[in-house]
Amino acid sequence: MDISIVIPLYNEDKSLPELEAWIKQVMEENNYRYEIIMVDDGSTDNSWEIIEELHALNPFVKGIKFQRNYGKSAALNEGFKMAKGEVVITMDADLQDSPAEIPDLRKMVLEENYDIVSGWKKKRYDSTLSKNIPSKFFNAATRRASGIYLHDFNCGLKAYKHKVVKSIEVYGEMHRYIPLLAKWSGFKKFGEKVVEHRPRKYGVTKFGWNRFVNGFLDLASIMFVGKFGKNPMHFFGLWGTLCFLFGFIVSLYLTLSKFLFDKTGMTQRPLFFIALIAMIIGVQLFLAGFLGELVSRNGPERNHYLIEDRI
Repeated sequence: MDISIVIPLYNEDKSLPELEAWIKQVMEENNYRYEIIMVDDGSTDNSWEIIEELHALNPFVKGIKFQRNYGKSAALNEGFKMAKGEVVITMDADLQDSPAEIPDLRKMVLEENYDIVSGWKKKRYDSTLSKNIPSKFFNAATRRASGIYLHDFNCGLKAYKHKVVKSIEVYGEMHRYIPLLAKWSGFKKFGEKVVEHRPRKYGVTKFGWNRFVNGFLDLASIMFVGKFGKNPMHFFGLWGTLCFLFGFIVSLYLTLSKFLFDKTGMTQRPLFFIALIAMIIGVQLFLAGFLGELVSRNGPERNHYLIEDRI
C-alpha cells in the first residue's frame, strides 16, 4: 500500500463527506493504493454514522470508534497501529488541511529520504490572541528544548515513514511532540514543507488554553522520560548526592565551628536548618532514583530496543 491517511476526529460530521471526496480525488489522480483511517474520538454527533456510510461507498475508508473521548494522541496511536501504508499521512478532519499537499509530502519522504516531514502553516487563519501567539511561544520553547528546528510542531498535516509510526507510542498530549518521540527512537532526518492553511468551514475549534499549559508539562515529561526513562538513578541520584553532600559539608563546618571558634548553639543558626533540609532532600531524591530503577528494571518494556536491521 502506498499511503495510509490517519484522521483523528471529534464532532466533525459535516466535514467528513467533503474531506473523503477530496482525498479520493487526489489518490485517484496519482494512482495511489491507499487507505483512509478515520478515528472517531468519542464524538457525540453523527460522525460515526457518516464514517459507516463512507465505508459502504468506498471500501478504502476504515474506521475506529472510541467509546469515550480519549484525546488526539490516543486516536493517532490507534491509527498508527492499523496503518499499512509505505508512507503514513496525518491530517485533521476540519478541512483546514489540504489533501492536495499529500503527493509532495510523500515525495519528500520517499525521494529525499526524510523520516518525518512536518507541515508549516506559515499563513494562518486562526485567532491571533488565542492560537497564533501561544503557538509561537510553544514552538520556540519546543525547538530550544528538543534541538529539532521545525516551525510548526502542532501542525496536524505530517508525513512519516512506515517504520517511524511503528516505533513510537503516542499518549497524553504527546501528538505535539511526535518528532521528539521519533528522535528518542533514533530517527534523525526531519523535513518541513510550507502548506496551505484553510479557514475552518464547519464546526468549532477544539483548542483551549488548558491544552497550551498541558503542552509545556508534556514537553518536560517527554524530555525527562526520553533521557532518563531507563536509568532514573542517573538524574535523581546525581542531584540527591549533591544535595546531601552540600548539607553534610555545611553541618560539618557548623560542628567544627561550634567547638573550635564560636560557642553559639547550632540550632540558633539558620544555616543549620538549611543544611538539615538539604540532607533530607538529598536522601529523598536518592530514594526516588532507587525506586525508579526498581520500577524500570521490572517494567514490561525494560528490554525493548528498536533494531534497525539484521543479517
